[in-house]
Amino acid sequence: MSISSLMARSANAAWLLPLCFAVTQAQANNSHDLTFEGDGTFLIPHQGNSIHVAIVDIHANDVVTKQSGTISGTEEPSFSFHFSDVFEEGKLYDVHYWIDSNFGEGSEGSCDPIDIDHQWRLAFNNISDDITEVVKLAPEEQAPVCATFQQ
Repeated sequence: MSISSLMARSANAAWLLPLCFAVTQAQANNSHDLTFEGDGTFLIPHQGNSIHVAIVDIHANDVVTKQSGTISGTEEPSFSFHFSDVFEEGKLYDVHYWIDSNFGEGSEGSCDPIDIDHQWRLAFNNISDDITEVVKLAPEEQAPVCATFQQ
């Protein structure tokens, strides 16, 4: 084999190596969607209340994204949020959400303590595909998340 043939093959191999690495990296960092919805148990007690949702990267202790909306009083799902490419495989996430219910008192538009505004936290790990999570109203499972929404 001539030197020019070897050099051409080496150049091709050197060109292909970064492509192989890029494909491996892309496969290692697969991203997945989250569809987050509330079932009909939210309809009556929270009809017309605003709901706020945040995705939190647990290791980085960072809010990845937030969305907000209004709870329906007439149809299911009572709320629905779609987050595209929000979860990376190998990472741990929480979904924090609260409803501006202002039971008793409270401030419209700000996250008040649990006994005034309902709040929850859901953990997501071992993510390997898109996720659809449908939650039920569960006041007994509340967790304080206001700090997430004050960032």
